[in-house]
Amino acid sequence: MPFVDARISVTLTDAQKEAIKAELGKAVSVFGKGESFLMVGISDNYDLWLGGNKLEQGAYVSFSMIGDTPDAGCQEFSAKLCDILERQAGIPGSNVYVTFHPMDHSRWGWNGSTF
Repeated sequence: MPFVDARISVTLTDAQKEAIKAELGKAVSVFGKGESFLMVGISDNYDLWLGGNKLEQGAYVSFSMIGDTPDAGCQEFSAKLCDILERQAGIPGSNVYVTFHPMDHSRWGWNGSTF
């Protein structure tokens, strides 16, 4: 189950959040996953600073997934993510930062156990 935790500096409508979530559901296909396996958290109107300056239009996105996140998949997902956020929220790719967190199945819990 991949998890996308998006912290976005702009205020989003519910429709924008839904559109971002749906498009992320397609973007995770680069890792062989689909929306039915994806969890998404979106925090909008989030204060972000870079180099001491507040980002009026910026995003930090953390991507966690059980198993490996190959370099090619990370590159492709990052490109898709930047495109999604630019189209849906007006955030330029130069203000989108992404981190990838591959997890061992024993470090991901669900339903009182681990995978």
